[in-house]
Amino acid sequence: MRISQSIGGVIFMLCSVAFAQDHAKVDPDQVHIVAENDQVRVLRYRYPPHGKSALHSHPDNTIDVALADGFVRLIVPNGQSVEHHVKAGEVRINPASTHIVENLADTPFEGLSIEPKASSTRRR
Repeated sequence: MRISQSIGGVIFMLCSVAFAQDHAKVDPDQVHIVAENDQVRVLRYRYPPHGKSALHSHPDNTIDVALADGFVRLIVPNGQSVEHHVKAGEVRINPASTHIVENLADTPFEGLSIEPKASSTRRR
């Protein structure tokens, strides 16, 4: 019984990752595309106090810019999490990831995600 439960958990985790969607599509009330071209897309997000996102993914080298101070938890599909205190104006370059964002603060948390797009033709 335990083996089948473990296998079920692994299958659920893999399916969750496989079906992780575009952040703007899964959280349309909290995330908006504010600029886009053939190379990048800029998302603006705003999580209310203690708000939570749906599971979503970002490509490698996504740049996040905090527009407000915050305290957030990132939860990955296997259930592990990490908490971050973020200061307004802080900039991070992140590896590709699939996660849920949870605002742990009593105030809204806002920021920008600048996502590079894969391109078959690179300018030189």
